[in-house]
Amino acid sequence: MSTSTLKKPGAARPDVPGTRNDWWLRYSTLIVLAVMFLGFSLFVDRFFTVFNLSNILQQISILGIVGAGLTFGFAAKEIDLSVGYTVGLAGILTPLLLVNDYSLFVAFSAAIGAGLIVGIVNGLLVTKVGIPSLIATLATGSILFGINFLLTGGRAIYGGLPEAYTWLGQGRIGQLPILAFFMLVAVAIAWLAMERTVFGRYIYAVGGNKKAAELSGIRVDFYRIAALVLVAVFAAVAGLLLAARLGSGQPNVGERFLLDGLATVFIGMTMFRPGTATIIGTFCGALFIGVVNNGLNLMGMDTFIQNIVKGVIILVAVAVVSRTTKLNIL
Repeated sequence: MSTSTLKKPGAARPDVPGTRNDWWLRYSTLIVLAVMFLGFSLFVDRFFTVFNLSNILQQISILGIVGAGLTFGFAAKEIDLSVGYTVGLAGILTPLLLVNDYSLFVAFSAAIGAGLIVGIVNGLLVTKVGIPSLIATLATGSILFGINFLLTGGRAIYGGLPEAYTWLGQGRIGQLPILAFFMLVAVAIAWLAMERTVFGRYIYAVGGNKKAAELSGIRVDFYRIAALVLVAVFAAVAGLLLAARLGSGQPNVGERFLLDGLATVFIGMTMFRPGTATIIGTFCGALFIGVVNNGLNLMGMDTFIQNIVKGVIILVAVAVVSRTTKLNIL
């Protein structure tokens, strides 16, 4: 089978392309995002300001990078539950090496190398040992959680970080946060890889039907491992940038990026190609979460209320698309 004949999941759907129902499926979540943005702009003080909009970009930057990585996994039908702890591991290794007078190059290489190792281990457990990715990465996540605390003795790493490093997480060019540049670059690279290369078509083919992909001559195990490696490497990049933003390394700081990262992909799967993970959909999912969190925060909502609202929004979005198209996750 030639690469030109490979179709991405979502191309053949019960809804007919071009129909009103198809249009609504593709863009309803995006419309909800636009309506929320307009509502917050009209009724919430300080929401629609240059400073606050740049804050939203900064707030979603780490999440956007994590989500972009997770999209590779979802496209291959592999879910990585260790991603938050990989963020934490990179966010500890980088400042730990820097405060011990290692160079930025060495610290960054170690963090990304750690992500690479985590991804390879996850991939081998899934493909060679035969453990489902949900279980394998749950176990490796628990191991990483212990390693993160072991490396730091359960204490945060403060002080001694070079300004060139913290500037990456806290600096701005004009009103635009530096972190936003990293997010946009990560999203652009991921989009090009998934939408404009044979690699991306093969990832989608493996996620769509592993048996058919194997019969077509695709090295299925290689692409499953590659997807999990990319999830972990993107998480490692996010982790080293997160530590730069916080100005410290904290062993449990990455945990929240698991649920929020999964949420960005789930929300993204309700738009553009419903039921299929896409990079642009994930980016819009990160924006969705960022707008909700920021708007509710400016309204004075408690954090637990924000979590309830966010959970309800995710359930409604996924339920709507699940009623009309097949939402493939595993």
